[in-house]
Amino acid sequence: MRREEIGAIYDWLGTLGEETVSRVPAPGVWSPKQVLGHLVDSACNNHARWARMVTEDAPVFPLWDQDAWDLAQDWQGCPWAEILSLWHAYNLHLARFASLLPADRLHSACATVGRLNGGQPMTLAELLEHYDRHLHHHLAQIRERVGA
Repeated sequence: MRREEIGAIYDWLGTLGEETVSRVPAPGVWSPKQVLGHLVDSACNNHARWARMVTEDAPVFPLWDQDAWDLAQDWQGCPWAEILSLWHAYNLHLARFASLLPADRLHSACATVGRLNGGQPMTLAELLEHYDRHLHHHLAQIRERVGA
């Protein structure tokens, strides 16, 4: 994702009020705050994956228990402004980091990432694409949940 797109998303998310983003749509369904917290967790995990794929050969990564991470960090109880600032800063860093990834590693570096890709190894380029799709999927959830 480009820095300009991250800025535009940040600006839009910044217009959402605490009450709106705290609303849990149904039992067992994440609020927009929890969804954005999950995206922070995703950024954290993918940051480590990308760095290790550049510096190691054929690393293996587990998937993380997203519900356990949500509960452990209490994204629902965290102020929206803090989650948003963390998401923004992390994604700006990832955009910069992605631009620095060596071209020769994009298609040669492979890793197994839990059940992603049917448990088959993924290239760094595939993992970058997966991160972007995952991010946009969850941003669409936030849009839906706030009625935008």
